[in-house]
Amino acid sequence: MRSFVLLLSVVLLAGCASGQSGDVYSRDQARREMSVRKGVVESVRVVSVEGTKTGLGGISGAAIGGIAGSNLGGGKGQIVGAIIGVVAGSLAGGAIEENVTKKQALEITVELEGGKTVVIVQDAQPGEFRAGDHVRLVSGGGETRVTR
Repeated sequence: MRSFVLLLSVVLLAGCASGQSGDVYSRDQARREMSVRKGVVESVRVVSVEGTKTGLGGISGAAIGGIAGSNLGGGKGQIVGAIIGVVAGSLAGGAIEENVTKKQALEITVELEGGKTVVIVQDAQPGEFRAGDHVRLVSGGGETRVTR
């Protein structure tokens, strides 16, 4: 049962993650005008994007820990066990949420046609962009993505 609850929590947290690749648009970005700048990739490196910290992992962990802790001992021992379980479960759940939603991305440095250099971090497969590639930077609504 405990493994099932943990697996369910991981699946729910993974479902909260959103795509940040150059190929994924949000509903708000559809049918909106965006500007395009052209440039050449100077460098690409793999970076880590920290996981989310929504509190959902901590809340789930606290619930699971409280239930598990309340099964320890009897009488006042159950209360103490539940309290310790809530605290430990909350910390563990928050850490699990962050680690499950952490991902790798690419930091892409692009020299624009006007000579200005910009850096964009986005989800992409290693090798998708290489130094010397001619790319487009599509910008709108405060977000920019690198595409071919």
